Amino acid sequence: MLSMNKNRLFNLTRLRLTGYYVGVMGLILSLCGAAFYSMMAEAHWHALHRELESVAGTLHDGLEPNLKQPGTINPSVQKIIPELCLAGVTCVANETQTHRHVLGAVQQEGYYARFLTQSGQVVATVGQQPDQLPFVGGDELWQTLTDRQGRRYHHISLLLKTSGRQPWGYLQVGRSLQSFDEHLATTRLLLLLGLPVTMLLVTGASWWLAGLAMRPVYQSYRQIQQFTGDAAHELRTPLAATKATIESALEADPLTAAEARSTLQTIERQNNRLIQLVQDLLLLSRMDLQMLPLKSQTVKLNALISDIVDEFEALAIASGLQLETEIGIQQPVVLVGDEEQLYRLIANLVTNAIQYTPKGGLIVIRLSTTQEYAIIQVQDTGIGIPEAEQTQIFDRFYRVNSDRSRHTGGAGLGLAIAQAITQAHRGSLRVQSTLNQGSTFTLALPLTRSVAFYGN
Repeated sequence: MLSMNKNRLFNLTRLRLTGYYVGVMGLILSLCGAAFYSMMAEAHWHALHRELESVAGTLHDGLEPNLKQPGTINPSVQKIIPELCLAGVTCVANETQTHRHVLGAVQQEGYYARFLTQSGQVVATVGQQPDQLPFVGGDELWQTLTDRQGRRYHHISLLLKTSGRQPWGYLQVGRSLQSFDEHLATTRLLLLLGLPVTMLLVTGASWWLAGLAMRPVYQSYRQIQQFTGDAAHELRTPLAATKATIESALEADPLTAAEARSTLQTIERQNNRLIQLVQDLLLLSRMDLQMLPLKSQTVKLNALISDIVDEFEALAIASGLQLETEIGIQQPVVLVGDEEQLYRLIANLVTNAIQYTPKGGLIVIRLSTTQEYAIIQVQDTGIGIPEAEQTQIFDRFYRVNSDRSRHTGGAGLGLAIAQAITQAHRGSLRVQSTLNQGSTFTLALPLTRSVAFYGN
């Protein structure tokens, strides 16, 4: 992760991703906050309207039959509303009758009711009255007004008629919006303060998530870089040797037939090495793209291992090694797969064992089965693999001992190819190794039909 942080390209990309995350989340949170604020305000207004409509409607329907003269409060109206305070009269609230009628709601703090003539003159009041609230006539049902101290009030205004259906005046039932405005102001403040704090947390989380999302991309990028560098190095070596051989031949004057033949043989070896390297890379590339068609064949592993031993026995003897087999089952072990690729898979494991086993060592190929798998083990008494490197040996161009591998002509692709063929057959390949004591590669292949038929 530290290497990625030092890479300017990935830092800029990570910064852009973080910016995109923060921008999108900021927009979403802002919209959600605005929607929450609007819904809360709307819900409050709706509840307020229903409450005021209920009280005003009940008063309107109950008082109109008792109204006789326009702009005049009859004694019968005062009996219905004992708390009614006539204009110009000093009134004292009667606490014992507060909840005896529908006006109990307007006796609460902030609520009020007013009776006005058609010209706007206050005739009577109930509840806590606003300070000289202006009168707005007309047919407007809902009104929001402001007193001299800047406090807002919201009320419903209904036209009252006498029992003779003459216009009497107006009934206004409302309440102060001070607590509502304070509540909305507090909510706005919390949203405005909470949004930057939330965005800071979102920014930190987005930076972390961007790094987490880019980690596999960076690993692939590093693998491509490593692959490109290693491939260029492997190609450069035979090309440089070929160039040096040709230049040496051109400088020789005259060139004897033996020297010409030796020169051509050197060029042929280097050319074969290039061909093998390109073929291996092409094989791995096709397997990565799942474009390599694998044959569906009945493969007898007993016979396959015998053929491999026959082929490599001479090489093992030439290297001063002993090559043995241990077959732990008498009947033939048969599975469905690509015989050619399975042969190459086991051959690569044996070749790897020969390359990394010192003279006088022992290589054993074992075959056994479980209920579901055929188990092939290639064990050697070689140099072993350090524990820290055991997870890397299946990487392309990776070599535990570069000098020894270079001496034997390997490019570090054998185990990568073996792993790719194993995965194509839906098997598993593991290694157990102790430094300076040897290694054991264990190949498990399913006995059922398991080939991934690429290209079909």
